[in-house]
Amino acid sequence: MNATNSRTRREERRAEIVRAALEVIAERGYRGTSLAAVAERVGLTQQGLLHYFPTKDALLVAVLEERDQWDAVPDSRWRVDLLASLVEYNAMRPGIIQTFSALLGESVTGGPSGRGLLHRALRPRAGSMAGVLRAEYGDHLPNGLTPERAAPLLVAVMDGLQYQWLLDPESVDMPGAFRDFLALLGES
Repeated sequence: MNATNSRTRREERRAEIVRAALEVIAERGYRGTSLAAVAERVGLTQQGLLHYFPTKDALLVAVLEERDQWDAVPDSRWRVDLLASLVEYNAMRPGIIQTFSALLGESVTGGPSGRGLLHRALRPRAGSMAGVLRAEYGDHLPNGLTPERAAPLLVAVMDGLQYQWLLDPESVDMPGAFRDFLALLGES
C-alpha cells in the first residue's frame, strides 16, 4: 500500500471513530463515554483506538472540530438569516445537538480538562455573533442594544432553544422560536 492510500485510510478511520464518538456521547454523555465503548463501536480494541486518538480529550477535540466543520461559514460570511438557517438545520440532526448539549452541560460540572476544552471551543461564539450583528445593524440594533450586549443573548437563545427542543421536540418549534427572537432584535 502506498503512502497516499495509507494516509487516506487513516483519515477515513479517524472520521469513523469521530462519528462513533458522537453517537456514544449522544447516548451516554461525555463522562459516561469510554474509549473502550467508542473502540467497540468501530470494531477496534481500546489500544487500537489510542493509535488514532491518544486521550479522551484528544477525541473530544476532534468531535468539537467535526461539529464546527458542519457549521462552518467563514465569520465574514455569517449573516443573521444564515443563523436562522443553521437553527433549522440543527433541528434535522438531533444527535449532534444532543452531543453538544451533553458536553455543554457536563462542562459546568465536569473536571477542569473537559471544561477547558469546551470553553476554548465556545469562547469565540459571542465575539463572532457580535460581528454578525454589527454587520447587519451597525453600532446599534433597532432596539438600541449594541452588538456586544446582544451577542450573549443570541448565543443563550440558540443554546436554550436546543435544550428545550431536546426535552420536548413535539412542543418546541426551535426554528420558529428563533425567528421570533430575531424579530425582538429588530430583524424582520
